[in-house]
Amino acid sequence: MPKVMTLLGTRPEIIRLSRVIEVLDETCDHLLVHTGQNYDDRLSGMFFRELGVREPDVYMGVRGTGFADQIGQMLARAEELFAAEKPDTVLILGDTNTGIAAFVAKRMGIRVCHMEAGNRCYDDRVPEEVNRRVIDHSSSVLMPYTYRSAENLVREGIERERIFVTGNPIKEVLDFYSPQIDAADPFTAFDVLPDEYFLVTAHRAETTDDPARLASLVEALNSAVEQYGMPALASLHPRTADKMQQFGVAEGAVRFVPPMGLFDFVRLEKEAFCVLSDSGTVQEECCIFGVPTVTMRDVTERPETIECGSNILAGVEAERILPAIDLAVRSAGTWTPPAEYLARNVSDIVARIVLGIA
Repeated sequence: MPKVMTLLGTRPEIIRLSRVIEVLDETCDHLLVHTGQNYDDRLSGMFFRELGVREPDVYMGVRGTGFADQIGQMLARAEELFAAEKPDTVLILGDTNTGIAAFVAKRMGIRVCHMEAGNRCYDDRVPEEVNRRVIDHSSSVLMPYTYRSAENLVREGIERERIFVTGNPIKEVLDFYSPQIDAADPFTAFDVLPDEYFLVTAHRAETTDDPARLASLVEALNSAVEQYGMPALASLHPRTADKMQQFGVAEGAVRFVPPMGLFDFVRLEKEAFCVLSDSGTVQEECCIFGVPTVTMRDVTERPETIECGSNILAGVEAERILPAIDLAVRSAGTWTPPAEYLARNVSDIVARIVLGIA
């Protein structure tokens, strides 16, 4: 029986891999490894429990006080783990520092399968953009969500024979947990009414690490609260909270709340007047749900959301974000999501590819 090692370390990876993990557990000798990249319980532990995903077999314990320290630990501990466990295949999803372990696996002659391959925003100020290229070019098998992403890989010289378009796993995840999502009632806890609030997330380094951009973003959110006369609930990533305190950025009228579980968050997302975010997953989910979305970034690696009409890029300035909100809510629910966003059996497809029986 083939031995497959799945690496994860962040909240989006746990969510997107939740169905894949179950299928691999049933079909191979499957080792689940948490690198430790996001070790805060609110960013990892909460989601294992809520989604019913089993505990990892191994915790690598990577911490690190900065990028170089974290990457150094990741490479060294991945090498030790691969040498000890001798997996036939390593499965990685996405573009986080956890995925840099693909480089070690490649050097050790281990087959690497990469979900979410080929995403590109073509802006190297985005830390994940560099990670994407390193991970993709260290991978043996590349599994992009969309045909656009597959073509990105071909243009970079990767052979088509190694590329398998799987569709986006998020629809399958949302469908599986839809009873729990629909049963969630975050409205009472946050004292809001459906369709009468903004939902906000912000965590990306290119914004939170820049005092001027972070202050501009918070100012824009306060302007939206004032103009529309409705509250803005901002799910506060620990990175954002730390940087706001460090830079002395005041919250103003925005209601910052701690990170919440998937079910509460998605229910709020589905019922929001408009979602303002810099998250890739949020762009996809709102596209599927028909919820107006404004992406508070200058670029996106999901341009299909713009082309289908579900998403608007607006940067972090109020003079761009406010008109974008007006336009977004005017066209709410009028788009058709890309076909790859509506795939329902991605976990089976991924398992077949990983096990070499596609």
